[in-house]
This record gives sequence, C-alpha cells and structure tokens, in this order.
Amino acid sequence: MVVSDNYPTEEMPPAQDFPSVSLSTRYSAFIAQIIADTLKGKIRSKEYVYKQLVEQLEPRTGEVFEQCLTTQVNSIKHKLEVETDELKLAKAERQKRAVRTLQDAWKRYQQTQQRQQACNDAVTQLINADTRDRLGVLLQILDPNQTCLFNRQDIELLAQDLDQVQVSDTDDTTVAELHSLATGLKQGLSTYTAIEIHLVEWLYGNPQKNLGFGGKSGANNPWNHWANQVNRSLPKMLFQGQALNQSAFLVAQQQTTVDLSAWVELIVLLRGMQNGLVVWFDKQPYSFQAGRNLAAATFLAFAVIWSELSKGFEQAQQLPEVERHRLSRACFQITLQILRAFAQRDNFPLYGGVLASFSGENSRDTIAYLDQPLKAIAKTQEKARILTILGYSQQWIGYREQAKLLYQEALALAREASDQACEIANLNHLSRWNLSQRELAAAIDYGQRALLFSRQVGDGVGETNAIANLGYAEVRQAQQQEHITALELEPCIARLKRGLKLAEKHQDFLCEVFCALGLGIAHLISNQTSTAISYLERSLNLSTKIGNLELEGLSYATIAEATYQLNQLPSAVVYACLGMYLLEQKQAREWQQAANLVTILQGRLGEEEFKQILQQQRSHIVARISVDGFDYLLKLL
Repeated sequence: MVVSDNYPTEEMPPAQDFPSVSLSTRYSAFIAQIIADTLKGKIRSKEYVYKQLVEQLEPRTGEVFEQCLTTQVNSIKHKLEVETDELKLAKAERQKRAVRTLQDAWKRYQQTQQRQQACNDAVTQLINADTRDRLGVLLQILDPNQTCLFNRQDIELLAQDLDQVQVSDTDDTTVAELHSLATGLKQGLSTYTAIEIHLVEWLYGNPQKNLGFGGKSGANNPWNHWANQVNRSLPKMLFQGQALNQSAFLVAQQQTTVDLSAWVELIVLLRGMQNGLVVWFDKQPYSFQAGRNLAAATFLAFAVIWSELSKGFEQAQQLPEVERHRLSRACFQITLQILRAFAQRDNFPLYGGVLASFSGENSRDTIAYLDQPLKAIAKTQEKARILTILGYSQQWIGYREQAKLLYQEALALAREASDQACEIANLNHLSRWNLSQRELAAAIDYGQRALLFSRQVGDGVGETNAIANLGYAEVRQAQQQEHITALELEPCIARLKRGLKLAEKHQDFLCEVFCALGLGIAHLISNQTSTAISYLERSLNLSTKIGNLELEGLSYATIAEATYQLNQLPSAVVYACLGMYLLEQKQAREWQQAANLVTILQGRLGEEEFKQILQQQRSHIVARISVDGFDYLLKLL
C-alpha cells in the first residue's frame, strides 16, 4: 500500500467513532484503526490521516496520545525483531510504514499547535501592551534572535488572529490599533510576495560593476530596480531615495502623520527582503560577485537604513512627541536586532567588509549611523565582531585612522569575551594596517602574534592571514636593506609559498595577492626577474578582480621595475604610470617611488619618445583608469 503525498480534494469520510472510555484506550484504538485501514487500502492520503488525528485529539492530551503511539511503535519493532514467519514479518513491515505516516501527522500537529500557541501568546501580549509600547512588543515578537522564530506562515496566522480581536476582548482604541497591525502584517507579506521574484534580478544587469547597495543610480542599482516593482507609496519613496544615495533620515523627518499599518508593512517587507538576499548570497560560491561579503553588506545596509529612520523620527517636528519617540525607538530596536543577528552567524566574515555596499564615491559614513546602536549593544562578542568588519571597511575606503581605532577596540572586546577567532582576526588586521603605513616592525610583531595564537587554537583562516602578513612584511623589510643575499631570502620565500597554498585552499584571494606580490618582490630582489613577473602578474590579476586599488597599484609598480630591469622600456612606462596613478589615488606612500621610476624612464627615453609611448598606449591606459584618469595622469607627470 502506498500513501500518497497528494492531498485528495474530495470530502473526507467521518472519523471512526470510539466508545466513551479512557483516553489511553481510545487513542490506542484510534491508532490501531488507522493501521488496520492502511493495511486494507482504505487510507487515501497523508492529509486524511492528519485530519482524522485532529478530529480525535482533545486539547492538552498530547502526552497521552504520544505515549500510546510510542507503545504501538515499540510493539511493531519487537515483532520485527523476534518474528520468523515471512508473512507475519511482511505484515509487520506494512504496519511500520502505516504507523510512520501517523508519526508524521503527529509531528505536523505538534508544530501547528506550537505555532498557534505562539500566536495566541503574541496576541495576548499585544492586547495587554501599553499603546506607547505596542509596536515595540510586536518587534520583540518578530525578533529574528528569539528561539521561537516567526516565519511567513506564522506572521500570516498572527495577522488573522489580530483581525479577530473584538471590542468584547478589550477597548475600542486597542482593537483599532490591533487591526492596523494586522493590516500592516498582511500588506507587508503581500508586497514582499510581489517583489520576491525580482529580488536578485539586478545582479544580472551588469554583474561586474556596482555590485552592492551603494554607488551611483542606474539600471543596475538594486534600489532603483526594487522601486519599480512596488506600488505602495512608503516603500517606493524609501527605495527611490536609496537609489539616489539619499539618507532614509529624510523619509522619517518629513512625515506629517503616522499610518501605523504602512510602517508595519515596511517592517515586514524589509525583513523579508533582507532575509531573502542573505539566503541567496549564502548559497553562492564565495566569489567576487557574491558570498559572505555581500551577505554582510546586506545586513549592514538594512541596519543603516533603520538607524537613519530612527534619527529621522527624532527630528520629525510635525509629528506629536509621543509618536516621534515611539517610532524612533521602534526603528532603533530593529537596528539592534539586525546587528545582533549578523554577529551571531557561523560564517561571519571576520576578514571581509561591507565593500560592495559602502565603497562608492557617494557612500555615507557607516560608522556615524551605527555609532549609537553599537554603543547600546551590551554583549561584547557581538560588538567586537561588528567593529571588526566595520574597521576593515573603513580601511578599504581610506579612513585609516578610524580603522585602527576600531581594530584596537574590537581586539580588547574580543579578549574580554574570549572570542579567539575575533582576537586573531584583529591581530591580523592590525598587522595589515601597519603594512599599509609601512610600519614594518609593528606589522611583523602583530603577524607573529597572530601566527602563534592561530596555530595554538587551530584557526586555519587566521593562520593563512598571519603567514601572508608576516611573509609580506619580512620581504618589504628585506627590500629596504642595501645588501641581502638570495640565501637570506629563502625563509621568506618558503613562508610565502606555504601561505599561497593555504590561501588557495581557503579561497582567500586577498591573502593570495599578498603572497604572490611578496614572492614577486622577493624574486626581483634576488635578480630572478622572469620568475618575479609570473608572480606579479598573478597578484595584479587577483587584486584587479577583488578591487583592491592599492595592491593593484603596487603590482603595476613592481612589474614596472621588473620590465625596466629587462630593458623593456615601453612596457615599463605603461606599468609605472598605472602604478603611480592608482597609488596616488589611494594616497599610498609608494606612489612617489613609482613616480621616481617614471622620471627615470623619461630621462632614458627622452621627452618626445616618452610622450609617444603614452599616446600609443592611450587606449590600454584609458581602459583601466578612464579618460579622466588619463588626463589626471598627464597632470601628475
């Protein structure tokens, strides 16, 4: 007998009537009847079994039924263990399959009851809540950090239950507000359903550029794309503002009246969008277009929006003071919930940032918007992890001093919370920060501490980063010495080769760049120019892909030195000019070294031939730095 997964559409037959006996006897008889009917082929579907179970069970008697079901399961199991007759064994096997269908129905019933009880409790909380706190209570119920998570079906059920609250249950004002909450919940689900199928379409418009939530408006801007998919005024206004890189602060500040249902709709909609994007990014391979960094960018992009809305409501002078405070607190509460959920992820990117989100030229200062919420987070481990990723992002976009302060605070908090992975990450970040400042002794010190600690605790990713930092710092230190032999460089080269293998294993492209660049420099110092160029081309390709302009500039500048040594002067001109431009754009100290090489090349070639090479290679240079970049390059020269 096969139990179909397809639910029948015809009317179900009435459940078996049992005499008025003890619950235990009655439930045992019901279970036996289901098994018998299954063996006779009378059971048409799993849905039929579930409906029969619902009809038979009385409230708060689940433990009795479960005990009876367990007894029957054990009885069948015993038959299968001791029975030798083949026919009886076959019958017992069929009984086992039949009772498994009943077990599935019981599990479904328990889950349904739990959801219903959670909704009942939520309705009771909302009815009893003070008007000033009711929205906050709803947000606490929907908090993604709770043990009992409200999914889409639960929110739909909660909305239905809130809609059924009558005046007899409470007062008129409360009923009206509960119905507004219900309307917002339902409309939020409806609006998200409409936008859900379009959630990641923007990624395919131009997957190589503007990947994230910031940057200029355009066809590939996600907010612009989403604004075209909604017809509700509040989310459309918010999305259009985000598409233009405008702060959500203005949306809240300009409110003259409060439509509670519209704001609840927005809460449900943005929560659905955030979760949908994170789930999608988490399923992607950790590449340059998707993965952990984009999931991180999603969390912080939405956290910033709610933080901006919170500050906007604080200054919404056209709203009554009570409404201003209520909505400001609610938005702030959502910000904290997002940050906490973000920090608790198993794959939290301790070595990544929000680069795709906040690295555009018009990007807002993330720290300014999250400063207050971060101060409100009492749990040091959560705060340490968030500060780590924000420090990484700040360093990436050039706010070096701010990044250092964030790393130092995160390091202290990670130690306090005994978060070893976070502590190692910040040791590595500080090592890399000192590398960017050419403070090589400090970079080596932090790198050595990170390497020792990571090996002690078995942190493979931390070890990979520590080796890359330490090996690269040692090579740069060796580069400053007037006389160094190939033999003296062998330990550095061996370390970087091991780091390169580990970086490939962990798909850590930034570490791979540091190792390849370090190996290129080491071989260049050792006069192994051809080998050096092969490593440098690898570092150039990878740094270009991940968008690290400083490392790309260093790769160009070092290749320029290598080609100069090989007397390939035209190639050296192009590489030196690109390296000089990119390093100057990032305000890196090495830009002057690249400029010195350009000056030497001008002297070797003569002014006219140098200019001729630039014009001949103009299309190649423009392809990398644009026409404006080429014009600025000429000014630098």
